[in-house]
Amino acid sequence: MDKQNRLQVQQTVGENLVWRQRVHLIPVSAAKNGVTGKNRKRIMPDPVTEPPVTDPVYEALLYCNIPRVAERSMEGHAPHHFKLVSVHVFIRHGDRYPLYVIPKTKRPEIDCTLVANRKPYHPKLEAFVSHMSKGSGASFESPLHSLPLYPSHQLCEMGELTQTGVVQHLQNGQLLRDVYLKKHRLLPSDWSTEQLRLETTGKSRTLQSGLALLYGFLPDFDWKKIYFRHQPSALFCSGNCYCPLRNQYLEKEQRRQYLLRLKNRQLERTYEEMARIVDTSTKQLRAANPIDAMLCLFCHNVSFPCTRNGCVNMEHFKVIKRHQIEDESERREKKLYLGYALLGAHPILNQTVGRMRRAAEGRKEELFALSSAHDVTLAPILSALGLTEARFPRFAARLIFELWQDREKPGEHSVRILYDGVDVTFHTSFCQDHHKRSPKPMCPLENFVRFVKRDMFVALGSGSTNYFDACHREGS
Repeated sequence: MDKQNRLQVQQTVGENLVWRQRVHLIPVSAAKNGVTGKNRKRIMPDPVTEPPVTDPVYEALLYCNIPRVAERSMEGHAPHHFKLVSVHVFIRHGDRYPLYVIPKTKRPEIDCTLVANRKPYHPKLEAFVSHMSKGSGASFESPLHSLPLYPSHQLCEMGELTQTGVVQHLQNGQLLRDVYLKKHRLLPSDWSTEQLRLETTGKSRTLQSGLALLYGFLPDFDWKKIYFRHQPSALFCSGNCYCPLRNQYLEKEQRRQYLLRLKNRQLERTYEEMARIVDTSTKQLRAANPIDAMLCLFCHNVSFPCTRNGCVNMEHFKVIKRHQIEDESERREKKLYLGYALLGAHPILNQTVGRMRRAAEGRKEELFALSSAHDVTLAPILSALGLTEARFPRFAARLIFELWQDREKPGEHSVRILYDGVDVTFHTSFCQDHHKRSPKPMCPLENFVRFVKRDMFVALGSGSTNYFDACHREGS
């Protein structure tokens, strides 16, 4: 290995360790070193109440979501006289191999087989592999049945889930099991297929992430009761995907991104320098989205590539990450993305409202709903809800909607919304002021219903009162 590259690896690892200490990152083995529930600290900053991330290394570490001892979370917290009725979980898939490679460089050598005694570790990892390798007796909606149930390549395939990604969702599943099944007994011991609503996009990484979370969540993982539905669109819009105005908003947002990049001369010089190093055109390098590969290398402590012309290095990485942070800030300010998000998130939120209302009426199916998705699924939902300061969905991010019934007033139902374990209910646009009028730590279901059925269209300023009319209105 080139001396410069060795130094770069040491620098990358060193910076990782420094930042892990600063944000209290706890390794999985921490329990053996005296870390207990009493002295464990939350490693993730509050996604909506703490200052925005400005340091590119810190932001990248948050994105990596390094597996650790289960974090303290606020899921399932409510006054004792409230009964949990249903839970609706949206996840981003776990850590994956890049979708792109840096042109004219060797693919990163990352092992995607699952090895029980290799870090990151989870107590259920070996049993998960054994269970998945025996094959499935489950029903998968086509074309999901053709996908592998777990990652298994020694050299990861493009976009393949890594062991880190599997462990992330085994941990998510175990955390939710402790809260929703052990504490609140959301599902009966003889739970049935109808009480789970499982859906995923047609990517192996989302199906495998969903299976890992379920394996950590269910006390009895019975293949015969598992049925995953297929969602062809990353927006989970089912039969309501055609929306011309949504696409117009997206085109305007992409134009904004393009103009911001043109103004960033440091970013352009960085791309030019990286293109020279790997001996390709700047246009081709940019099209290959090098940050995707660089983030994977960073998260796995693998060195950035070197050629006879030099090495891609941490300074290149920081410039591109810093631009992404600036882009996120301008996106919130310009609000072009908000129009896209309101129309993009409406179908999936409307489906969630429908399930909640049926559960509130006493229906016992779909008590636990899981949608295994992508960053481009969660980001519009967060924006549409009014969580403008929420960080971009990291690997294995989870967004959860809880439905509660007041036992003292059985006709009243309330909603809590949590993002990566943090209660963000009163940061949503439809419940920002409710806590000033009510001591309850949650939001009336009616607020959420009214938001989805009416206020999302009001926010568009279109005068439309339904999704179809809003989608087909001429853009301004």
